[in-house]
Amino acid sequence: MAAEPGLRERKKKQTREAIADVASSLFAERGFDAVTVAQVARAANVSEVTVFNYFPTKEDLFYGGMQFFEEQLIEAVRSRARGESALSAFRRRLLEGAGRLTSRESVAAIKKGARAIATSPGLVARERAIVDRYTRQLAMVLAEETGAAADDVEVLGTAGALMVVHRMLVERVRKRVLAGQRGAELVDDYKSQARRAFRRLEQGLGSYGVKT
Repeated sequence: MAAEPGLRERKKKQTREAIADVASSLFAERGFDAVTVAQVARAANVSEVTVFNYFPTKEDLFYGGMQFFEEQLIEAVRSRARGESALSAFRRRLLEGAGRLTSRESVAAIKKGARAIATSPGLVARERAIVDRYTRQLAMVLAEETGAAADDVEVLGTAGALMVVHRMLVERVRKRVLAGQRGAELVDDYKSQARRAFRRLEQGLGSYGVKT
């Protein structure tokens, strides 16, 4: 009996990811404004209601992949080994994600996505809201581990600092891709910028949130 909820959750996750993948492909092919939720539902072979159950707005669909990665970042911090700091786990997962930048498909999606975001106030606002939500989720993980209150400024500031570096890296990659940077040069720039930024943060946060 205990295995059933796990199976159900896995199926829900698979459905969510499948819908997000279909939406990403359609947005990349036709552009954000030209794709409807109904078209995504048909392509994913699900109902519109199912799409909205997983993604309340069309903007959420656009950012499906981003949200998956934010969840992976938080999970990396939550499940880190004893003796590893929150900063170290967060940085490690970000650097592991650099490999995707070598993919032509990923770069093409980043390029089209960046252009869509630049012309859509709705997408800009939604991205900010998503970042805020995951920053607070990260803060909750840190608060639970340290015994601090969820609204403790030290916890919120730590989570915010980590997420700001992450989002500035995303912004830099978008600009570099639009400027024509590709391949190893793009990956090397990403890793160099990440390591420098986290090295600076480590001077103040390196000993914070070390798991015991």
